[in-house]
Amino acid sequence: MTKYHFVGIKGTGMSPLAQILHDMKEEVQGSDIDKWFFTQDVLEKKHIPFYPFDKNNIREDQTVICGNAFGDNHEEIIRAKELGVPVIRYYDFLGEFAKKFTSLAITGSHGKTGTTGLAAHVFSAFAPTSYLIGDGTGKGVEDSKYFIFEACEYRRHFLHYEPDYCIMTNIDYDHSDYFENLEDVISAFQEMALNVKKAIFAYGDDPHLQKLKVNVPVMYYGLNDDNDFQARHIERTDSGMVFDVYVRNDLYGQFKINTFGDHNVLNALGVIAFCHYQKVPIDLVKERLQTFQGVQRRFSDRVLGTQHIVDDYAHHPTEIKATINAAKNKWPDKKIIAIFQPHTYSRTKTFLEGFAESLKNADEVYLCDIFGSAREANGDLTIEDLKAKIPGSSLINENNIDQLKQYENGVLLFMGAGDIQKYQTAYEKVLETTN
Repeated sequence: MTKYHFVGIKGTGMSPLAQILHDMKEEVQGSDIDKWFFTQDVLEKKHIPFYPFDKNNIREDQTVICGNAFGDNHEEIIRAKELGVPVIRYYDFLGEFAKKFTSLAITGSHGKTGTTGLAAHVFSAFAPTSYLIGDGTGKGVEDSKYFIFEACEYRRHFLHYEPDYCIMTNIDYDHSDYFENLEDVISAFQEMALNVKKAIFAYGDDPHLQKLKVNVPVMYYGLNDDNDFQARHIERTDSGMVFDVYVRNDLYGQFKINTFGDHNVLNALGVIAFCHYQKVPIDLVKERLQTFQGVQRRFSDRVLGTQHIVDDYAHHPTEIKATINAAKNKWPDKKIIAIFQPHTYSRTKTFLEGFAESLKNADEVYLCDIFGSAREANGDLTIEDLKAKIPGSSLINENNIDQLKQYENGVLLFMGAGDIQKYQTAYEKVLETTN
């Protein structure tokens, strides 16, 4: 039996894929940089071994799965080729793996991780289901008939997949280090839509998704009257959102979710549409929607003293606005403080005005240095350029983070896709030493 070696096993797609194979009784190990990342916690819990990068990790009895962030010049990839060991890219392996099941791919510029987590939680109670969520969560069920997975559009990686079904949450311009413009992003989703074999569930209020030319049925969901699945009478409660769902203008039922904001209603509506198509009993869908605890790094809330500390992956202006609005929705009487770390210089430059406008929705704004990422170590702007666009904003780092203590009873939103968690950890340590 071959041993699977993951180059970059801490990646948010690689870690769950390793977990899935491990759950299915495959022998799995991996390697990565010698730095803590939140996805490694579950690897350790499942006793999946991983090591610092070293060419000597590679053995002749392995199949190497390589993460998207690492090129052919990586020392372990070079060694694998010297030994004649098979090297498979993450997206190629995932594409072939998905063909073993009835598959649901979930994609979109925003909301795909939360929607994937919700779909997996709801549908797995109906049928044996394996799933891969882009927050580092994966589960392999040996007798599973279905596979639900997150499909990322970056560098058109999702074109390696041919799912049976697909939920498309929206199309927006992002990944400016790869996509030339919005039209380039739209073309990628158009290509992806042609890969879907049975049906697509698309957010119908998005004009770009309305224009897709496809070979399979499309069920549209959204807030507008012309959608196949429409959410009406949306209300906020103390514990989440309540809304009615109409299927082609006939009342289907009332649903409740324990998260806040219209974007979470839409994520749930996409899942409801898919489950309706698969004939999942409505009572089961209702029950599972209310027991969903969310995914990692998506509005993860904890209370410390008198403050709410929220960890969120938001790294695009659209996502930041949605996160701030969700916080206002959940805590209408509290002050909302945004602590934001831009992710990559190219994205910061492209969306400088958008970041500024979105962050202005918070009551106070603190900015951390730009996170360069493995792909992009530096750029031709600094965090000062964003600060200049937001009157009253401040710069913050691990040494002066104690100033956040002044917001008693406030909500602190730590947002970003880099290592924003180190700032949150630093602040939590400040609270521990002063309480």
